[in-house]
Amino acid sequence: MSQYPSMPQAKAAKAELVNAFMRGVYGWMSAGLGLTALVAYATLYVPALSRLAFAYNAETGLLQPTMLPMIALFASFGMVFFLSFKISTMNPSTATTLFMVFSGLTGFSLAPILMVYTESSVFATFLTTAGMFGTMSIYGMITKKDLTGWGSLLFMGLIGIIIAMIVNFFLQSSAMSFAISVIGVIIFLGLTAYDTQKLKTMGENVPMNDAAAIRRGTILGALTLYLDFYNLFLMLLRLMGDRR
Repeated sequence: MSQYPSMPQAKAAKAELVNAFMRGVYGWMSAGLGLTALVAYATLYVPALSRLAFAYNAETGLLQPTMLPMIALFASFGMVFFLSFKISTMNPSTATTLFMVFSGLTGFSLAPILMVYTESSVFATFLTTAGMFGTMSIYGMITKKDLTGWGSLLFMGLIGIIIAMIVNFFLQSSAMSFAISVIGVIIFLGLTAYDTQKLKTMGENVPMNDAAAIRRGTILGALTLYLDFYNLFLMLLRLMGDRR
């Protein structure tokens, strides 16, 4: 008998590797999102954390964010870039820890945004985000169409959205804000499909016997899809959220 696996066996082994890789990506992404939600909720309702994130304004009689959530936001940005550029040489456990720390910091910085909206609208927006994200991610997994060409177009759209948000910070135009949110939803839905297909390809090429490379790949993939989900949620919240 041949010592080499048959073609069907090799294809089955490769398919199982890809499935295991993607399960790892979705598993860690879900863990990160869960930690973000837990920290955001605790920041809003646990007094010890609330005092760190909010301060009472005697003039308005309202709570207002302290500088700490903004610091946490910039720290999380820094961790995204650090992980993205250094993960290939990083210890897998270190990469995992940094991803979870990033998720916690994001939850802390998210609390002041969530405080503006009603709980029911936040929950409804989360469910809508999950449904739309899941649909586009499945599309990215099963489609035979090569989505590589979407990358440059979506990246240019993302840069345009960032510039428009900076401009609108000074203009405070509600019409422009609405347009940014609508276009942002389209961009992040496209990125979800594009990134999922890219991660599927990564799973097909990851070394089968290199557990460290597989773990690093799943963490990088989890970070990528986490950012797609998180930004899609924020864009939808701007469109669907009911303010308190």
